[in-house]
Amino acid sequence: MKAIPHVLAQHLEDAVSLRAVRSVLLREPHVKLKDLASADERLLAHLDGLSIAGDDGAELSRAALELPAVGQLFVACVLAIERRDATQIEHLLSLLGAVPDAPRALSSAFGWVAAPLLRGLTAPLLTSPSPQLRWLGLVACAQHRVDSGAQLAQALRDPDVRLRTRALRAAGELGRTDLLADCLDQMADEAEAVAVSAARSAVLLGDRGEALRCLRKQALTPGPHRLEALAITLFAADLDSARGFIRKLVAEGADTRTIIRAAGWSGDLQVLPWLFKQMESEPHTRVAGEAFCFMTGIDLAWNHLHRDAPETESPSPNDDPAEAGVALDEDENLRWPDLPKVTAWWQKNQPQFATTTRYFLGAPPSTAHCVQALRNSTQRQRMASAIQRSLLNPGSVLFNCAAPARRQERMLAQM
Repeated sequence: MKAIPHVLAQHLEDAVSLRAVRSVLLREPHVKLKDLASADERLLAHLDGLSIAGDDGAELSRAALELPAVGQLFVACVLAIERRDATQIEHLLSLLGAVPDAPRALSSAFGWVAAPLLRGLTAPLLTSPSPQLRWLGLVACAQHRVDSGAQLAQALRDPDVRLRTRALRAAGELGRTDLLADCLDQMADEAEAVAVSAARSAVLLGDRGEALRCLRKQALTPGPHRLEALAITLFAADLDSARGFIRKLVAEGADTRTIIRAAGWSGDLQVLPWLFKQMESEPHTRVAGEAFCFMTGIDLAWNHLHRDAPETESPSPNDDPAEAGVALDEDENLRWPDLPKVTAWWQKNQPQFATTTRYFLGAPPSTAHCVQALRNSTQRQRMASAIQRSLLNPGSVLFNCAAPARRQERMLAQM
């Protein structure tokens, strides 16, 4: 049966769009695994529509590369891998250094497809003379939580900064405790991304000395790595250490939003009166509500502890580059806490909590509690749960909350 052109075109358009939607959903504060699964099923259906069309679908995906943006590259790469189209794969790999969106798109495609489809593809990448191809091979293995063995150890010393950075992160994600010393050695690297990745993995692999001090320093420094360093610093801390670090943040003049986030990650119930005070401030109320949820495990919407957005709330920014403030509101999908209701809930439930205990999503941190959160919590909370679980079990594999939902469900069923 001949493919219908406009139907195929719709499949391609929707697959490209849904790939972009998925990248946003992965970090949203209101999205749960079931929501991600629903989005993934829609994306899979459109990819299947193109795949079933055979040569027609493949040709359409190739034609779309005239404008090689992330979505178009992703679709073309998925189809090429599924079809074992060596010529198309080679062409896509050649774009890694030529098209800015290619690394993100191709790594996404390699992470999306089932692991068996990558057999025979990743090994040549890992041993390629090109650092860009070695990077992609390493990323593919890391996303599937497959240990690339000696190639990973070699990449830790590679002169290419991007490859070395990803290798260091992979060492922690894969639980390679044998590479702890290598991670510790690179925490003084002049490239900030390398140093932070080395410290992050060293802490995940069990070091609570110099690596944790390195992350604490990074957590006190404004910049792109601050929040990740701050979260791991606090998740790895006991209650007294967490309290001391919050005081240090305040003394160093950290902005209010950063302190609010840190308060939630600290799990210190003594900060709740201050946190309630922040809920009175419109610019801070939603992030303060999220911090409250991180500590107590409560769902504001499910427990009817939220309110409508105030009439003064500005609409979401549009995507017109000529307009000011086109950046997305990072609080856009956070609930507006109803402070009287939240306060009443806390007064009723406070006896269930002990001020001498650090809380993570409503309970003292434990492996079982983290696994439960990976099943039922929101994406931001799930990513935090994955890190907390690895910190409790140095050398364990870091759960991949960005993997296709079906794959995540299978992994959780085995836990």
